[in-house]
Amino acid sequence: MSSSYVEPRLLRAFLAVAEELHFTRAAARLYVAQQALSRDIRRLERELGAELFARTTRQVTLTADGARLLPHARRAIEAQDALLAAFAGPPPERGPLLVDVNSPGLVHERVLARARELAPEQELMTRYESGLTGAAAEILAGRLDVSFGRFAGLDPAVRARLDQQPVRYEPMAIVLPEDHPLAVLDAVPLDRLAGETVYAGAGNPRTPEWTDLARRLFEGRGIEVAPPAPLAVGQEEFRRIMTKYRNPVLTGVDFPAMPGTVRRPLVDPVPLSPVSLVWRMGRQHPGIAALRAAATALAAENGWLEYPANGWIPTMDARIMMRRT
Repeated sequence: MSSSYVEPRLLRAFLAVAEELHFTRAAARLYVAQQALSRDIRRLERELGAELFARTTRQVTLTADGARLLPHARRAIEAQDALLAAFAGPPPERGPLLVDVNSPGLVHERVLARARELAPEQELMTRYESGLTGAAAEILAGRLDVSFGRFAGLDPAVRARLDQQPVRYEPMAIVLPEDHPLAVLDAVPLDRLAGETVYAGAGNPRTPEWTDLARRLFEGRGIEVAPPAPLAVGQEEFRRIMTKYRNPVLTGVDFPAMPGTVRRPLVDPVPLSPVSLVWRMGRQHPGIAALRAAATALAAENGWLEYPANGWIPTMDARIMMRRT
């Protein structure tokens, strides 16, 4: 490496090309001329002493060095953006922050715990209610401050009023009655669910983004989304509903264990649930800054934003998860 300093502008140029894999689109996204963008990329390659992109007349791809740089560049730009946001506009709001972490035991709790370590002076209050669609409405109404979930599944008009930061590509899993034939497997290939009717929150007005993700995953695979069932709150109600209806339940790999059931990861491919941290656009609060810093640190430590080679995710979700706010 020929320099001990890399300008953030060069890293932003690199990220735009890495995410678009197209110099013309990347230049338009950055509002610069394509020639200027190409110069910045060449300069960055000289600074790092590495070729970052393989270019042909038809396509642009990341080299091994480019793929190695990608997570570091994202963290650097996220840190700069957080710094600039902290000193932009009016002073940040103070007071308690209400954070919806969905359910006990999920990745959201880990982000909240780390944020409390980073900013012990902040009062971060916890709420446990599932569903980003429901949470988003409450954020916009001022009754909730922060939530987690699948941002791409929200109505575009709602997304336009919210900010988000990708947290994790969470592998998905299936919860089965412990006597289900597939329960003997350590992992369930997706095609083994053909002919099954799987519960994915259909009819729950708080979670249509999750049901939509399930329908996209099941399409063309012979898997049906189970019709609406009574909403189970608590372990005993969940166990009772599973015993009565016996439908497998689509969930994430961190879903807590429940009596009388087993949780198995899905494979071939590995379906991914995109998790974002979500808050109202323009909201300035030191608690939100702490949550963002916590999410960034944990994602880097645990590889949460490393996309697996055999992963599956809808295109719309992939685009949103790659574009950091």
